[in-house]
Amino acid sequence: MRRSEIKKRPISDTALSSLKPELYEYREHDGNGLYFRVKPNGKKSWQLRYKKTNGKWSWLGIGPYPEISGQIARQKAIKLRDSMTKTTVEVSMLYEEQFIPLTPQNNCETFEHLTHEWLSGKANKWTHSTMIRHCGALQNHILPVMGKRDYRGIKPVEWFNLFKMIQTEKKIIEQSNRIYRLCHDIYDLAKVTDRIDYNPLEGIHKHIAKARSKNLAHIPIHELPILLQHIKNYPQPEISIALQLLIMLFPRPSELRLAQWKHFNLEDKVWIRPAEFMKKRIEHGIPLPFQAIKLLKRLRKYSGDSPYLLPGCVNRNKPRSDKVFVNALKKLGYAGQQTPHGFRHIASTILNNEFDDREQVVEACLAHLKSGVKGTYDKGSHFNARIHMMQWYADYLDDKLINYIHRCS
Repeated sequence: MRRSEIKKRPISDTALSSLKPELYEYREHDGNGLYFRVKPNGKKSWQLRYKKTNGKWSWLGIGPYPEISGQIARQKAIKLRDSMTKTTVEVSMLYEEQFIPLTPQNNCETFEHLTHEWLSGKANKWTHSTMIRHCGALQNHILPVMGKRDYRGIKPVEWFNLFKMIQTEKKIIEQSNRIYRLCHDIYDLAKVTDRIDYNPLEGIHKHIAKARSKNLAHIPIHELPILLQHIKNYPQPEISIALQLLIMLFPRPSELRLAQWKHFNLEDKVWIRPAEFMKKRIEHGIPLPFQAIKLLKRLRKYSGDSPYLLPGCVNRNKPRSDKVFVNALKKLGYAGQQTPHGFRHIASTILNNEFDDREQVVEACLAHLKSGVKGTYDKGSHFNARIHMMQWYADYLDDKLINYIHRCS
């Protein structure tokens, strides 16, 4: 059945089950902010459209179809909307409670209950997107098998077989390793609270496949000037500037993609990255070398009145797609050779070689800050030392590019 053939809302279960996937993912409105999502691979799920406390619209996953029927999804949506309007509870908590529901029985010894308890301790530590990602992984791969069981009686071999099955049948090696760490941490909660004597997941990671990480793929440093020249000549000037900033300031790619102009103070030469955007949930300031300030002033001409440095192509009040840097490097011929995150590895290598006695300052430049460090400008974040280091790195990149151009001329 094609979605154009749907005649009424709410959508009947007959129509839901017969909806066909298309080339691109799509959503069908079921009513009252509840949407039915269909992916190109045929997977179907429910999502609730809601407005966050900052006034922006977002999506909240309710669960997969057909496991969550239309009737149950609508009931969940009503409860979620009521919770959002009557309380100020964080959306991440609402998501956790609804996406991983507790069994009706008052059995607190199930793995499901232990998971719920563990998640409640993470609500104020994780970002909303992290909570959604981890809840989804547990709900999709672990809780349907282990959720209703007494966690104290699940044997190590059963966990081992489950993870082997996830890897061989679902073929998600990298994600299975992340899920293993989540489950191991969940059991650690039971262990430190003296409910179990040992963690049944201990040591299993040694015997399941591990994915080779490609996140830090990067070119040899001696090839960096060639890439810099290619980036400067990239046909889309706003993407070219953004990539130059990504290399020069080496933030996490998502931090630059989501960056807003209000986070920059060009007069004080600093980029303030809010805590909610940071991996460590600590506000972090990046000293801006004069080359970065020049690039930012050029970029402002292209972003216009958008709040984002890189506004979306369709909606300029939203950031650019999360594939913007990957696609640009792919067009330049660097697919598989250089990833956006790999620029952080390059910067780390160069700075550690040059400043081998200033390891803590290099770590602060990379925002590898320990929890508890307060404030952007305090001595703990080595801000004054980082001003010199960031300017040195920008000059280093300039010198490399200039020397390369001279050699080619």
